[in-house]
Amino acid sequence: MKLIINGESQEVTSATLALLLEELAYDHDFLATARNGDLVTAEDRSACQLQSGDRIEILSPMQGG
Repeated sequence: MKLIINGESQEVTSATLALLLEELAYDHDFLATARNGDLVTAEDRSACQLQSGDRIEILSPMQGG
């Protein structure tokens, strides 16, 4: 299915947000996630069903200065 992830269109196979993070190789412990502008907590990612056209934001902390 086609999703907009961090502003870029991507074709993915994952049905849930938790599976999407695994597919994209994100470290689950240090992320903030949103679907269509709504925050999705770490506890809710497994139940968050994705649909084609969803806008997903994935934010992770960066080191540096």
